[in-house]
Formats: sequence, structure tokens, C-alpha cells
Amino acid sequence: MDKPAMVYLLSDSVGETAEYVIKAVATQFRSPFEIKRFPYIKSIKDIEQAILMAKENSAIVAYTLVVPDLKEYIDQKSYEYGVEAVDLLEPLLNAFKKKTEEEPINEPMLMRKLDKKYFRKVEAIEFAVKYDDAKDAEGIMLADLVLIGVSRTSKTPLSMYLANKGYKVANIPLIPEVPVPEQLMNVSKKRCVGLIIRPDTLNEIRKERLKSLGITSDTAYVNLQRIFNELDYAEGIMKRIGCPIIDVSNKAVEETADYIMKVLNIERRI
Repeated sequence: MDKPAMVYLLSDSVGETAEYVIKAVATQFRSPFEIKRFPYIKSIKDIEQAILMAKENSAIVAYTLVVPDLKEYIDQKSYEYGVEAVDLLEPLLNAFKKKTEEEPINEPMLMRKLDKKYFRKVEAIEFAVKYDDAKDAEGIMLADLVLIGVSRTSKTPLSMYLANKGYKVANIPLIPEVPVPEQLMNVSKKRCVGLIIRPDTLNEIRKERLKSLGITSDTAYVNLQRIFNELDYAEGIMKRIGCPIIDVSNKAVEETADYIMKVLNIERRI
């Protein structure tokens, strides 16, 4: 069996995408190919070692570097050593430059940074679903932020909105007949926000909620005195924790989220 031809892949990141490109090309040939990755190329020394190995093994060099000095050094050394070197990004970079009339940033690992943001968002959304509405009190100590308030104070939509910004959020409903989780009384006031609302506004929201469910509004859930009692109870818990309290009456979720990040001095993640 013929010895496989070698392709040395030099990348300033992991090199996964470039490997797929090389494999796609290799499938068009009957001769066997073997790919060896050289990830996280950061210096001239890294390049020197790879080019020398490529010369010794008669390998093709394919690279996906974006730093101009390193690209120039690969071209120079591969020419000196008689090694075939192919820049996989240059043709497309030039096409983008021509189309956008912009110069590329030439910063390594930007794709990896984007991936991290994406996976952080996915993880945060999964967290918000898992720890929504006090499903599991353990989430209180794991969360970046804990939202507390009576029913229908936008805790869930606010949790999901903040999750899309990369924050792990747990939310806990405050109900007079239900003891608050022990973990809540130990949470840092810098990681907790209390949500309050005007009684009349809450009354209307709850009426609309019951109507959408086809339930009569003649229940304690919409009773004004009951609502006053719930809000008093909730505010008492919030004051014991010492957390910021935000009135969400007639506020959009986005507005409340921005206010929370400002009050708690939270940096944007995504």
C-alpha cells in the first residue's frame, strides 16, 4: 500500500474548519492523504519547526493564519525549503476586502470567541429553564442573578431575556403560604433583584391571564386585598435580603433588564 501523502495544517486556532476543507479536497483524489495539525501557531519559532518537518516528510503545508508577519514568514521559509505552501484564507479575504472596501482585522481566534459566546448563551438559556419558578432551589447558589417577586411580575420573560445576554438566572416566586428556600436568605444582595408592581396593574395582568386560560376572575388570585398582602409579604422578604427593588409596572422587559444591569453594575456578556 502506498504511503499516504502528508498535509501539514498550520492554524492560529484549533484548525478544525481548515481540516474539513483539506479533507473535502483530498476526497477528489485516489491517493491516500494524512493530515497533521499544528494548532495555535503564535510565533516564528512554531512556523520554523513545522516547515522543517514538512521538508523532511515532503509534506504540503496548508495554513489559516491571519497575522500578516506570520503569513509572510511561512511564505518565505516554504520558498527557501522548497515546500509547497497554500494560504487557505487569502483568496476569500481578498474577495471580502474588494467587496466591503475594508481592511481585515487580522486578529486570531475570532471565530473561537464567537463560539464561546454562542455556547455561553445556550448554557444560560438551559439554566433559566431548569431553574425557572423555583423548580430547583439549588439554582439560587449557582445563578449569576436571582429574580424574586410575586406571580406575574415578569420573572420568567426577564430570566429568558437575560439568558440570551449570557447570564444564568434563577427566579423564585414569593407566596405568603410557601416558605422561601433557605438558600435565598444566604444569597448575596449583589446577585439578587426584587421585582414589585403596582397593585392595580397586577390586578389587570392577572385578570387577563385568567381570561386567556378560560378561568373565571372570581378567585383570590385577582382579589385586590390578596394582592396587597402578597406585595407586602414580598417586599418584606426583599428588605430582609437587602437586594435592590425595581418597580416593573408598565416597563418593557428590555427596559427592566437594562436597569438591572445598571443597578448591579453588571457587564454585558453578549
